[in-house]
Amino acid sequence: MMSCELCGSNENLNQHTVAPDGAKSILICDKCARQIEKKVELDPNHWTCLKDSMWSENPTVQVVAWRMLNRLKNETWAADAIDMMYLDDDMMEYAKVTNDHLESDGDGMHRDCNGAILMAGDSVTLIKSLDVKGSSVQAKIGTAVRNIKLVHDNTEQIEGKIDGQQIVILTKYVKKS
Repeated sequence: MMSCELCGSNENLNQHTVAPDGAKSILICDKCARQIEKKVELDPNHWTCLKDSMWSENPTVQVVAWRMLNRLKNETWAADAIDMMYLDDDMMEYAKVTNDHLESDGDGMHRDCNGAILMAGDSVTLIKSLDVKGSSVQAKIGTAVRNIKLVHDNTEQIEGKIDGQQIVILTKYVKKS
């Protein structure tokens, strides 16, 4: 029976293309994929499975395990696993090229003023009246913005329509409805 190459689950399996070149892929479950792709918060308890999968004979599984362990390196068990893990020079270079293993100021998630995770398609409410640049429109406090879109290269911005006009809104001025 086929199972997730990271956690061993046999539910909702899909091929996951491993960046940067897309030439390599592994079979993973939906839960692993959403966390790898930063669509949901990391669940450190779920990733304890990496203590086993990091020893996979598949070098691509090892690369993904190394990247995830580095994202979790504040967990004692993950730091210990990183210390035990070995990747040859070529695979280490491949693992580092996306910078997905590096800590960033945030966690890669779009969050509202209260810290709630925002997802594409969510509805939000403005917590402050905002002047829309290049327009005479003023978005008033309490205005609902439905079916938002995430700005992929900036976690502090979302897109939404107000009075029929598509605008960019800073996440610090919205709360999830």
